[in-house]
Order: sequence, then structure tokens, then C-alpha cells
Amino acid sequence: MDGLLLDSERVIMHTWLTCAREEGIALSEGDFLNVVGTGAVESRARLTQLLGSARGFEAVRDRALAHLNSQPGIVFPLKPGALQLLVMLKQRAIPCAVASSSSASEIWRRLTIVGVFEFFRAVAGGDEVPNSKPDPGVYLLAAKRLGIAPEQCLAFEDTEHGARAAQAAGMQVVLIPDLRSYEFDSALLQLVSLEHAFEHVDRWF
Repeated sequence: MDGLLLDSERVIMHTWLTCAREEGIALSEGDFLNVVGTGAVESRARLTQLLGSARGFEAVRDRALAHLNSQPGIVFPLKPGALQLLVMLKQRAIPCAVASSSSASEIWRRLTIVGVFEFFRAVAGGDEVPNSKPDPGVYLLAAKRLGIAPEQCLAFEDTEHGARAAQAAGMQVVLIPDLRSYEFDSALLQLVSLEHAFEHVDRWF
């Protein structure tokens, strides 16, 4: 979801950088990018180390959440091509699911706000599996809820952790990096944007 369907990673990163600065703590963009794509437990551990203490992490986190929650309207807009691709898949009766490190309730909330939740037959959240990506658990759960074998699924991912999770689940992967580039030779295809996926839909499905 984040960084692939929604342009949220960029908003979240700049919010954290600003809030860290307001707390008098140095946090660079490069440091934060190393956290992108990790699950809740790992991201907390990395940010705690970067921010110097658990207290520093909690202060910046609380300030960042307060800032994001106070914003009116759509805080995390759809990425270019997301809606069009979902419409194309719906027209072909291709069942879709979200497999995200975010909680199931947050997936529902964010996708409902931008009006695309109805396109998904199933949702699997990071709070519903024991381990975060690159563990395949969240992808296996998504496939199970779709009622489709993982080997028949195509995963769209923006991070290496996510791509490895999907691959470990037995899926082919289309990698569309967001904030940083990745070397993932096992990807079926690597694209610049979801918009570039349109031309491949007939071949894939």
C-alpha cells in the first residue's frame, strides 16, 4: 500500500524529519530511507537507535502522528496510475488484495479515504501475521483470503523487503521503487511507475 498505491512514504518521511528537528534531534533523509519498507518492530528499533533513545523515538513519533492526524482532507494521495490500473483489473475480473506491513484497520482507513477500498477482495495487514516482510506471511495470508494459490498471484512492490516477501511466498514480482532504488534481479519486471504497467496487463492476465 504505502509507496506503491499511496504516495505516503514521502509525506511520512518529511514529517519525521521535521518533527525530529523540532525535538532537537538530528535525523537525515538518508538515515530514514534505511527504515522505509521495514515492519513495525524493525522500524521502531532502527529509529530508536537513530534518534538516540526510546524516549527520543516516542517524542518524535507522537509529534509526527499528531501532525499527520491534524491534516485535513487526503493526506496520502493515490500514486499516478493506481486508480487506472485497478479499473483495468476490475474490468478483467482479476481479484485483488492488499498485503501491507500497516495494520488491517489502517489499510481500510487509508484506502477508503481515497476511494479505492472497494477494488480489493481481501486485505492482509502486518498486525495479522507473526513476522514482518521479508517474511512471506502477509502475502500468504492475502492469497489465502483471495482463495488463489500464491503461485498464481502477481505482486506489485516498491521495496526490496516486500519483493523478497512476495517471492518467498511463491509469487512473481513487479518492482516499482518509490523513494529509493533496489537491486532485485529476480523481479519479473522493474518499472518506474504504475502507469507503465498498463501496457503489460493483457500479457500478465
